[in-house]
Amino acid sequence: MNSQKYNMSFTAGALLQTESVTIAKLYLEVGDWDLVKEKVISENLLQSRALSTLKRLSHEIIARLSTLNTEELTLLTESEYQDQAYMLWIAVCRYYRFIADFATEVLRERFITFKPDLQHSDFDTFLNRKCDWHSELDSLSISTRKKLRQVLFKMLRDANFLDSKNNIQATMLSTRLIEMIKRNDSRDIKYFTISENAI
Repeated sequence: MNSQKYNMSFTAGALLQTESVTIAKLYLEVGDWDLVKEKVISENLLQSRALSTLKRLSHEIIARLSTLNTEELTLLTESEYQDQAYMLWIAVCRYYRFIADFATEVLRERFITFKPDLQHSDFDTFLNRKCDWHSELDSLSISTRKKLRQVLFKMLRDANFLDSKNNIQATMLSTRLIEMIKRNDSRDIKYFTISENAI
C-alpha cells in the first residue's frame, strides 16, 4: 500500500489558462499568495457569478501555481499561448501526482511506443490498476470517476496533447521552455509527449 495518498480534487476546473495567467501576473506584482487570494476574491478578478465558485477556482489555481518558482511564473506570463499551456501542465502534474503518473505511465508511454490515440478505457484501466496501491481510490463513485476522466481529458485537449478525436499530438516545446526545464527539474520532461533524447 502506498502511504502517499492521491489528491483527486482536480474537478474544480480543467487547465484554467486565462485565469491562471491573470493570477500569476498578480503574484509577480505582490509576491504573496495570501494577498493574491484576498485581492482575487475582493475584486472578483476571475469574474465569477457566485462567490463560492470564485473561492473554489482561486484556491485551485493558487494551489497549482504555488508549485512554480518565480522564473517559471515569469515564463508563464510572458510566453506564447502554447508554452503557457505547457507550463500550466507542469504545475498540474506537480500538484496532482495522479495526473503526473498518468502523464508518464499512460500518455507518454503510448506516444513513445507509437500507439496513436488515448481512449477513456485507458484512463479506466489506469485508475483500476492504481486502486491496488491506493485504497482512497476505492471510495470514488462511478459518477466521480467519470467526472475526473472528463476533466483530465479536457486538460489534455486544452494543452494540445490530444486532438478532438483523442489522437495523441507531439509536444512542441520552445527553446526557452526546454532550457528552463533543464535548469529547474529535468524530470518534468516526462510529463510530455516527447522522447528524452529529443532535447
